[in-house]
Amino acid sequence: MEFLSYLARRSISMIATLIAVSVLIFLLTRVMPGDPARLALGAQATREMVEDLRQRMNLNMPLYMQYYYWAKGLLHGDLGQSLYSNRNVTEDFKEFFPATIELILFATLILVTVGLLFGILAASYKDTWIDGSIRFIAYAGVSVPYFLWAIFLLLIFGYFLDIMPTGGRLSAGIRPPPSLTGMVTIDALVSGNLPALLDALKHLILPAISLSTGGIATAARVTRTSMSDNMKKDYIKVAKSFNIPRNLITYKYLLKPSLIPTVALLGMQLGVLVANAFLVELIFNWPGFSRYGIGTMLNKDLNGITAVVLIVGMIYIIMNFIVDLIVVYLDPRIRLREK
Repeated sequence: MEFLSYLARRSISMIATLIAVSVLIFLLTRVMPGDPARLALGAQATREMVEDLRQRMNLNMPLYMQYYYWAKGLLHGDLGQSLYSNRNVTEDFKEFFPATIELILFATLILVTVGLLFGILAASYKDTWIDGSIRFIAYAGVSVPYFLWAIFLLLIFGYFLDIMPTGGRLSAGIRPPPSLTGMVTIDALVSGNLPALLDALKHLILPAISLSTGGIATAARVTRTSMSDNMKKDYIKVAKSFNIPRNLITYKYLLKPSLIPTVALLGMQLGVLVANAFLVELIFNWPGFSRYGIGTMLNKDLNGITAVVLIVGMIYIIMNFIVDLIVVYLDPRIRLREK
């Protein structure tokens, strides 16, 4: 019952935040300088053509009426017409978003696996050469921007060594699987297309590693710090006094409470991955939603920009909601403190 009450409060808070974010994003895109209709049609368009487009985009109405019609369409799954692609933004979303989700999921898998492993190893072998090496790698991962890692990996493995693909989702000559989810690896796995699956994974490696480097470093540092602090707690000292095996203490009694700050961090890192995907998709020529977002921004496509920023914001909010539920599961005292 306590959990349901906490879930209801967090759900109401999430919905209110989503509405506030949608209003803020809509207003920000509408107050940008320049006439979107004129930019879309070009300098050669007549005044009548510009006015006609402004009317069709509801730009002649007050801002609150513009938001009303935009929000009404959003609730019906209509994100408006894109001036960049000349299609409905919803169609662009269905085409490009699966590629970004596939990249984010793969990067998340690398981030969680490697980040937690490094953090556990660093804490288990604190103040040894293993700890020192992991801390050095973590500092390098945090200090070097993700897009520099992308360029570095592309140059080394894509051009100098020529052992990894430099862009796209599949190599030429590979038969693509039937599109079921839009994610090539999942579609290839479901259809049993092993060559496409292996080739898609090969194309994912470099952009996914580039995206996850900063998150790996941060997760490793937070996990190490949390585990090191919890090692000083009395219940761990008692467990050691009973000669309980070290691995059992680490993975049964120490890891779960130590994961609380790491889980909270990883939830925010997933939102960061979506935001960071803009440049990574551009560098690796990845046909995803983030790369599409760059095109809408360069062409001042109001509907496209609003949809891209809104979706990124929604991912942040939803991931924060999910992380809160996971943290409450790991530490039920949190929901009791909020009553």
